[in-house]
Amino acid sequence: MTAEFAVTVPALLAVVGLVVAATGAARQSVALADAAAVVARQTARGDEAAVPGTLARLAPGASATSSVEGDLVCVRVERAVDVGPLAGVVALSSRSCAPGLGR
Repeated sequence: MTAEFAVTVPALLAVVGLVVAATGAARQSVALADAAAVVARQTARGDEAAVPGTLARLAPGASATSSVEGDLVCVRVERAVDVGPLAGVVALSSRSCAPGLGR
């Protein structure tokens, strides 16, 4: 009985740790998608000066790159996961586009 318990507890803790890390990564992914949408709108209307502050507020540690695709301004926001065993190993990215407003 003790041997089974000694094997089961660490395995259970590992599963719980991975579930917590995956939940944190999912939360960060949603925040990154929100940040990409806001930054795409800011960039499309010519407000590039506000982008660093927006990224710092909505997705700390993220970087953004933008491109023009036809009438759309597209932004890709990237950052590494910073939760649990996935920290620094898994990279998240999100892409959003907004109309270029006459560009």
